[in-house]
Amino acid sequence: MSTRRVEVVNIYEHEKFPKIFWIEYEDNTKKLATINLAPGMQVYGETLERHREVEYRVWSPFRSKLAASILNGISYMPIKPEYKVLYLGAASGTTSSHVSDIVGLNGVVYCVEFAARVMRELLQVCEHRRNMIPIFADARSPNLYTNVVDEVDVIYCDVAQPNQAELLTNNAEYYLKPKGWIMLAIKARSIDVTKEPSKVYKMEINYLLSHGFTIKKENVIHLEPYDKDHVMVVARYDK
Repeated sequence: MSTRRVEVVNIYEHEKFPKIFWIEYEDNTKKLATINLAPGMQVYGETLERHREVEYRVWSPFRSKLAASILNGISYMPIKPEYKVLYLGAASGTTSSHVSDIVGLNGVVYCVEFAARVMRELLQVCEHRRNMIPIFADARSPNLYTNVVDEVDVIYCDVAQPNQAELLTNNAEYYLKPKGWIMLAIKARSIDVTKEPSKVYKMEINYLLSHGFTIKKENVIHLEPYDKDHVMVVARYDK
């Protein structure tokens, strides 16, 4: 027996963040979405919804830490239309493709990924999105892609490395504009499985604070129930 499709009743822009949308359904549920920059194309099996001749991609917080941080109430999301974003740990393109939707054709997403298997999947996504530039490189060595990456407005970092804050800071010194922003998804278990996650978060945040970043309390968001032992940190680069 087939399940009846739940119809969309309304779509409207997020109250704080441009080019991010709410989709309301007839069963009173509400989901995040972005306008699909590559109409008809899915990246990770996400639902595509058409409304008033516009195609939207439903944005799953269980597949994207950025979506999870928005749903959990982060106060500032620095990725905006026409921005240049350096995305460290782009993987197969799940979140970076939504970033591509947000910045639009006048923006750029530099996608750094080191794992060959997922890089092949990322390349397929980038084929349909000319604002996404795939870079097969190790984010621990930012000097390796100076010939590709320009100065950027935002660095987004989601890497499974034990020195996440240090890695991000090194990239910021190369590429982030003065007063630019970073988003760091701190993965406590990737840094030190022997320490309490709260201690790991504090250690990484203190590293950022000691290297020229300003962080407000409301811009440190826990990602449960979508991701366990993760926080998202938004910080401004004041060097």
